[in-house]
Amino acid sequence: MTISKGDKLPDVALVKATADGPDKVQSGDFFAGKKVALFSVPGAFTPTCSAKHLPGYVEKAAELKAKGVDEIACTAVNDAFVMGAWNDASGSSDITMLADGNGDFAQAVGLTMDGSGFGMGTRGQRYSMIVDNGVVTELNVEEPGQFKVSSAEHMLGQL
Repeated sequence: MTISKGDKLPDVALVKATADGPDKVQSGDFFAGKKVALFSVPGAFTPTCSAKHLPGYVEKAAELKAKGVDEIACTAVNDAFVMGAWNDASGSSDITMLADGNGDFAQAVGLTMDGSGFGMGTRGQRYSMIVDNGVVTELNVEEPGQFKVSSAEHMLGQL
């Protein structure tokens, strides 16, 4: 079942990429008590994700925070080392990288995709959501191959 607006996020393990290395965190703890702009990409260092998705959130971070977002987070079915390296290469300290290495979060929210045709296996879909104290208040899931509704610009219009 796919998560919907008004639903509480499931509590699953994620790994936060930090300068000191991987840091395990439960999604229930991470999203508690704050408003988070979360976006999901099929994979770090992939073309659309690197050229448009992450850079858009980096560029719009101050505007998102000015509209009440406490934290901006990116998730992907990659390990914390890859997510950390991607943030070092293309991101910023304004973005928290949440590695979903086994795809548990993507599966728990019902937003997986089959990337096996590209040698990527099961991945998380491209989407964005606004999560307020663990509850989804906006959800923007892209159609396959698209990049429109999960952008930082679209999310700004929802705040």
